[in-house]
Amino acid sequence: MERTDIRYFAYIQILREELQPAMGCTEPIALAYAAAVAKRTLGDLPDRVVIGASGSIIKNVKSVIVPNTNHMRGIAAAAAAGIVAGNPDRELEVIADVTPEQIAQIQTFVDQTNVEVERLDNGLVFDILVTLYKGDASAWVRIANYHTNIVLIEKNGVVLKEEKVEGESEEGLTDRSLLSMEGIWDFITTVDTADIQDILDQQIQYNMAIAREGLLGDYGANIGSVLLDMNGDDVRTRARAMAAAGSDARMNGCELPVVINSGSGNQGITASVPVIVYAEELEVSREKLYRALALSNLTAIHQKTPIGRLSAYCGAVNAGAGAGAGIAYLCGGGYEDVVHTVVNAIAIMSGMVCDGAKASCAAKIAEAVDAGILGYNMYIRGQQFYGGDGIVTKGVENTIRNVGRLAREGMKETNEEIIEIMME
Repeated sequence: MERTDIRYFAYIQILREELQPAMGCTEPIALAYAAAVAKRTLGDLPDRVVIGASGSIIKNVKSVIVPNTNHMRGIAAAAAAGIVAGNPDRELEVIADVTPEQIAQIQTFVDQTNVEVERLDNGLVFDILVTLYKGDASAWVRIANYHTNIVLIEKNGVVLKEEKVEGESEEGLTDRSLLSMEGIWDFITTVDTADIQDILDQQIQYNMAIAREGLLGDYGANIGSVLLDMNGDDVRTRARAMAAAGSDARMNGCELPVVINSGSGNQGITASVPVIVYAEELEVSREKLYRALALSNLTAIHQKTPIGRLSAYCGAVNAGAGAGAGIAYLCGGGYEDVVHTVVNAIAIMSGMVCDGAKASCAAKIAEAVDAGILGYNMYIRGQQFYGGDGIVTKGVENTIRNVGRLAREGMKETNEEIIEIMME
C-alpha cells in the first residue's frame, strides 16, 4: 500500500484511535470519567448522584472490580471513584493516580451519599448520563456511543457543550468502512513500521506486564495459572494462559494499565498477548512482530465494526480470530492462510454470549485464542469450513458481515434477557 493511498494513514489513525491506554474495565472507567467531568463542572463534592445508563452499560459495570477502590464493585463505586479522585484530563486512565487517603474517601462517599441508578432507553446501546447535585446546584454530563465521547455538559441549566447524537454513529472517528481483509493485508505487508512502532510498543509493554502479573498474583479464578498447571508450558497453552491471566488481573482489580482494542481491554489483551508469545517462541524480528500485531489488531477492529461497541456477542471471539491471523502470519502464512484462519475461528466460536465484565471473561478469552490457533492449524492441514456451514458464507467479508448482523440484530433479545437476569 502506497503512502498516497487514502487507506494508509487512515489505518494508522484507526490504530491510534482504538489502541488507547486504560486502567480498569472500560465501561466502569467511562462512567468514572463522566463522573469526574461532572464533578469538575459542579465545582464541589455532590450530596446526591443520579446515574443513568443503558442496559449494556449496567451489564458491563455490575460485576467487575473497580481499580483503586479497595475491591469495590459496580456502578456506585465507579461513579464515586471518578467524583472523589478522578482526573478527567486522563480520560480512560481517570482513576490511575488515586492515593490511599482517597481510597478511604471513596468508601465514605458511597456509604454516606445517595447514589441512584436508573436505566436509560434512548435507543443507544452505549449511553451514560451522570447528574450531580449540591444543594440547588447541578451538573450533567452525557457520554454516548463510545467511551470518551462526551456529548453534553450542563451546569445549573446552562449548556456548556452539546453535540447532536445521530443514532449509533461514531462521529469524529476515522471511517471504519475503509477496512477490509485485503486492505489490511496490503497495509501490514508494506507499512513503514516506524509509523506504528510507538502505538505497538506501548501495547506490548502494558499488556505483557498485566499478563505476567496475572500469573504471579491471585486474581479471580486464576484461569491462566490453571491452564499452565493443567496442560504444561507449550507455546499454544502459554499463549492462551497469558492472555487469560491478563484478563484475570484486569477483571479483578489489578491497577496496571492495558492498551485496549475496540473499546475493550480484554479485546486488547486477546489481540496482542498471544501474538507476542508466539513471536518470542519463534524468535522473529521486532519488525515482523509489529506487522503481526497490526494485522491482529486491525482484523479484530474490522470484525467488531459491524457488531458495535457493546452487544450480547462476546468481543473476545473477534480478538481471538485476530490473534489467529497474527499467529498465522508469524508462522509464515500468506493472505489465504490468514483469511481462512479468521473464517474458521468465527465458525468455531460465534454465538458465545457477553454477560458482562467479570472473572469468567478470562476463560472465554482462552477459548477464543484457542479457536484462532485451531483455525490456522485446520487450514494448513487442508481443512476448512465452507460457505453454507451455518453463518459461514463464501468470502471472508461476507462472513464478517453475517457475524455483524447476528450480533447487532439477531442477539438484541438475547442481550435484553441477559440484562434482565443480571438485574434480578
